[in-house]
Amino acid sequence: MASKHWIAGVVIAAAAGMGAWVYSGAGQSAAPQSTFVLLDGSTRSTADLQGKVTLVNFWATSCTTCVAEMPEIVSTYRKYQGQGFDTLAVAMSYDPPSYVVNFAESRKLPFKVALDNTGAIAKAWGDVQLTPTTYVVNKRGEIVKRYVGAPDFEELHRLIEKLLAQA
Repeated sequence: MASKHWIAGVVIAAAAGMGAWVYSGAGQSAAPQSTFVLLDGSTRSTADLQGKVTLVNFWATSCTTCVAEMPEIVSTYRKYQGQGFDTLAVAMSYDPPSYVVNFAESRKLPFKVALDNTGAIAKAWGDVQLTPTTYVVNKRGEIVKRYVGAPDFEELHRLIEKLLAQA
């Protein structure tokens, strides 16, 4: 009986450790070179992210957590956009483009929304499969944080403020 509790404890500790590793993200590595096709047909590249602190959010209209966190992402964008902050929402390849367009228009998303029709962007950004997955990219174009699942928005705001204050 004691060994079952010990094994359960090890499994829980390992899962917690893995969760913390996933939560902590990638350290500071360069954001992968990607071309984002926006809903209006224009394109942006990873190079366009440099000079701003950018939130790159992989999401889907069928993801309840994604839909639930979107008002907070909008609020975060509005709070910091005048200080050199940007947001790019990347819809997953399995999300029908018409659903993405409808979602973005009906909710009046104020930031850029990209379609990842082929899945190449998600693959380049660490083979993203779970949504939402959100990256914070600093002014130098380096990934400084990755969140799998909804971020702790208070912590996210502190991180954004810290990154915005850096040269």
